[in-house]
Amino acid sequence: MVTNALQVLVDGLATGSVYAIFALGYTLVFSILGIINFAHGAVFALGAYLTYALLGGRFGFNGLLANGQLPVALPFAPALALSALGCGLLGVGIDWIVFRPLRQQGTDTLLTVVASLGAAVFLTNLIQYLVGAEVYTYPDQLWGGLPLTLQWGDITLRTSQLIIFAVAVVLMIALTYWVKGTRMGKGLQAVAENPTAATLLGIDGDRIIQVTFFVSSALAAVAGTLIALSVGITGPQFGVIFGLKGLAVIVLGGLGSLPGTMLAGFLLGLVEAMVPAAASGFRDAAAFAILFLVLLARPQGLLGQPPVEKV
Repeated sequence: MVTNALQVLVDGLATGSVYAIFALGYTLVFSILGIINFAHGAVFALGAYLTYALLGGRFGFNGLLANGQLPVALPFAPALALSALGCGLLGVGIDWIVFRPLRQQGTDTLLTVVASLGAAVFLTNLIQYLVGAEVYTYPDQLWGGLPLTLQWGDITLRTSQLIIFAVAVVLMIALTYWVKGTRMGKGLQAVAENPTAATLLGIDGDRIIQVTFFVSSALAAVAGTLIALSVGITGPQFGVIFGLKGLAVIVLGGLGSLPGTMLAGFLLGLVEAMVPAAASGFRDAAAFAILFLVLLARPQGLLGQPPVEKV
């Protein structure tokens, strides 16, 4: 019984940590612009594909890049870093092309959300056009001489789980420090609190927003790669279901709350890990049921603040 509980804990923390870093990207953009960036899920998928390509992966037969393969296969760490960098720059491009013009025109938030949906559909279809709809898995020899699984008593640990958890925790610590302890992070908080006052204090709001989109999209790429390590890349729609999970996480944790997002990510991962393998098809249902029950008790989420009523 104790062994089963520990196995569930290990599996849940590994999955939940990825949910957390993916949802943190949503939270960063929401906290500063007050919108949900639905293109985030497509960037998540693209990050997994980019890392696969940089690792020397070969694409299938149904896309423009059929049988395509880069001439050099990189180790995992540089491949992940370059994928995050590429997706971070793509995030800045999405802001410039999609969000910035609407922001300058003072467009309604709903229209901005619809625009982000359009960007998501465009990116998803572009991925399918380039690489097809085949399933791709990362090479087994990714970790060199390390074994694929480790045995600790009766608990089985996959090496990929340890890598996923370690990378996710390091990123969460680094992001928390960046937001709370650096000048750029304090500028982000100021713009999120009151853009007009931040501008009067000499803070470049546009630059803060660009950096936010870069960091958010880089986190999406890392999360996409880490999930692909565990389950593979299941097609261009790979990011859709995880995009929904990310939305569930930020709502459960409290919109705009970084600590709440982290807590909710781990909670969602643990809930899914508790679902028996025989009923794995109900894992998504269990996760969203927990979301529903928590919101009944706390509509603002776990660590969110209740809305202030203005008199």
